[in-house]
Amino acid sequence: MTKTNSPETSNGRATYRLFAIATLSLAVLGSASVTARAQASDSEAVTAISNLYAALQTIEAPKAGAVATRAGVIGPVVDQVFDLPSILKGSVGMGYASLSDAEKQKLLAAFREYTIARYISSFKPGAGAQFTVAPVTAPAAIGGGTVVTTTIGSATDAPVAINYVMKPGDGGYRIVDVLYNKRVSQVAAQRSEFSHTLSTGGADALAGQLSTKAHKLMND
Repeated sequence: MTKTNSPETSNGRATYRLFAIATLSLAVLGSASVTARAQASDSEAVTAISNLYAALQTIEAPKAGAVATRAGVIGPVVDQVFDLPSILKGSVGMGYASLSDAEKQKLLAAFREYTIARYISSFKPGAGAQFTVAPVTAPAAIGGGTVVTTTIGSATDAPVAINYVMKPGDGGYRIVDVLYNKRVSQVAAQRSEFSHTLSTGGADALAGQLSTKAHKLMND
């Protein structure tokens, strides 16, 4: 005897097949959406570092101009691509929470000045630095975030690995740490450097020290 499907059974199987197809489609679309977001994150982070390096190439051009002119070029880019408050907080360490708002703002202004001055001193006109930026990012080993891999060298010096740990924030991905030779954290190094001055003279002493160093670098 031949068994026939009832209309109810046929409709049920058809409905199940449609449900399965729809579920698979949603899964594929969801995976594509995640991939697209990851690619967008890669693009934003890499673009930010590329913009930083473009500014550095501008200030090291043979006719880049006076220090004030070069600072006017790199300063806005530093503001755009660095999360300076987060870097400063990590560099100060646990004592940051006990600082007053006025102390934090004073330190931030001095730290910004110092950051710009280091670039002005390191990338002088005619320096001829050469930059490479990897097009694909990697996840940070600790603390979350994204790592952009780069090198900086010159015609006479071997390239050095300079990697940037970045996190999304206002205005896109911004730098929260810099890794020299892939492992030496700038934040950790600064925390060690800042600790003595903070413990002996407080925020005012550290702000004064950073401003003094910035002035020296600008005129070096």
